[in-house]
Amino acid sequence: MDTRVAYWIELSEYDLQTASVMLDGKRFLYVGFMAHQSIEKILKAYYVTKHDETPPFSHRLSLLAKKASIYESLSEEQKDFMDLIEPLNLEARYPSNRDLLMKSLTEERCRDILKKAEDLQLCIKQTLSKS
Repeated sequence: MDTRVAYWIELSEYDLQTASVMLDGKRFLYVGFMAHQSIEKILKAYYVTKHDETPPFSHRLSLLAKKASIYESLSEEQKDFMDLIEPLNLEARYPSNRDLLMKSLTEERCRDILKKAEDLQLCIKQTLSKS
């Protein structure tokens, strides 16, 4: 495996594990943030595999998926999930309405976010291994 691809995969896995730790510690704001980071990095691994170049400097998941040429193969549920977690990247860093955001990030919702991130990451990793 290309070392650049391995680099992005390792970071993606680390971020997903961090999201789990944040969930266990009830640090809900960072569950979504780390889930987003994990998906961003696995998409960048896929991009490197497909284009053999440095991935775009972007945090926009749909854009990365499109540029990586995987977007069309994702299910509508997976696309919707990326749209759901995309704002959590910015909101975790610069919460414009922290109280409202914190109320929306219940433990149940964060468990769902983590599960869907794990599923999407695994799907992309499996697609990577077939490339």
